Amino acid sequence: MTTSNPAVRESPSCLASGTTPVAMPTSADLDVMAYARLFQVCDSTFPIGSFNHSFGMENYLSDGRIKKAPQFEEWFEAYFRSQYAYGEGFLVRLTYEALDAGDVRRVWDLDRIIYCSTPARETREGTRLIARQMVSLIRLLHAGVPLLDEYADRMAAGESYGNPALAFALLAHASGADARQAFVMYGYSVASTLAQNAVRAVPLGQRQGQVALDRVVSLLGPLWDLVAGLDESYLGACVPGLELAQMRHETQIARLFMS
Repeated sequence: MTTSNPAVRESPSCLASGTTPVAMPTSADLDVMAYARLFQVCDSTFPIGSFNHSFGMENYLSDGRIKKAPQFEEWFEAYFRSQYAYGEGFLVRLTYEALDAGDVRRVWDLDRIIYCSTPARETREGTRLIARQMVSLIRLLHAGVPLLDEYADRMAAGESYGNPALAFALLAHASGADARQAFVMYGYSVASTLAQNAVRAVPLGQRQGQVALDRVVSLLGPLWDLVAGLDESYLGACVPGLELAQMRHETQIARLFMS
């Protein structure tokens, strides 16, 4: 089911408290500066610690299944077709659906579901660390997003685990981007960071990294079409090989990345 994009969105915080709804801009109202501010959060240099995580890629390097660019590109595409599409990408869509319905409690439920659906401990904890850094920095740069303030409070109190895709969805929704735009922008953020991490770790040049990034970014449109038609039972689905590599990384002796 695709999410709606009404001309005026009602703020979920206002709906929850019973106060007067606040008009929110739609994607049609966004100018280039609004996009630029969102893409600042998507930049691979945005200092939230994601450069410390390979999300299992390093285990494929360790056992020789990734040697050069062709093997990395195969892993890269598999990661996006599986773990991104059914994990954080799908989480962005579901978060938008909950926000558009004014169901804030559902947003916090999604945080719990995605955390519990991630079997690899390093991936769970790495995602939490990234989310906390991301929310802290976004709040510094983008004041006046009440749900991000609430998310920070919930994480500090141990009531929510924290996920960067959910945090980005809260910001993008408040900024007026629609669900597809948020899915693509956050997907670009993940892809650009993983490509740069691969350049650091694989016999992969900067040019090859950009070619691999371009190929994965071209998948984001079709992946959105897939995710838009899924029901919630697919959240957290992943091919076992990716998850097993993330688990094996926990006991890997020589490591450049935390996960």
